[in-house]
Amino acid sequence: MAKTIVIRGNSGSGKTTVANRLHALLGAGNLLISQDLVRRDMLKVSDKPHNLAIGLIQNMLIYGREHCDYVILEGILPSSKYGQMLRQTLLPEDNVFAYYYDLPFQETLKRHRSKQGATFGEKEMAAWFIPHDLLGLAQERIIDETVSPDDLLKIICQDIGVVVDK
Repeated sequence: MAKTIVIRGNSGSGKTTVANRLHALLGAGNLLISQDLVRRDMLKVSDKPHNLAIGLIQNMLIYGREHCDYVILEGILPSSKYGQMLRQTLLPEDNVFAYYYDLPFQETLKRHRSKQGATFGEKEMAAWFIPHDLLGLAQERIIDETVSPDDLLKIICQDIGVVVDK
């Protein structure tokens, strides 16, 4: 059975960085599902309740669980829009490892400003910010501002039983 890794948090948290690095580290046989790519690039839909991306992400999660060694899902994935689907799809008996970046707004802004090629600023981030947006999954771990992207990558690898050579 595949191991499913979910990395959620507000814009600027570092979730995409960690997910991309984990995807590269795990190599062949793993599926990376990025909410932004599915919603904005593949479907070109707004992030509103019941948008088309929710069902496609659910189908991709199921496909990945059946055909891959690892499934990585990353995105803001607000619980008000994606929570019901995620709670129905990510069952306690499955190999689910969920991480939620619960960072203060100023920390997400600081991390965002360190990115190359940022296409939006503080005003947009403030409008999108949702504090403490937990899913309520038994497997969900809270990641605070003391945990760097490198640290989270190590935590995830340890949790899923992957040895990282350093």
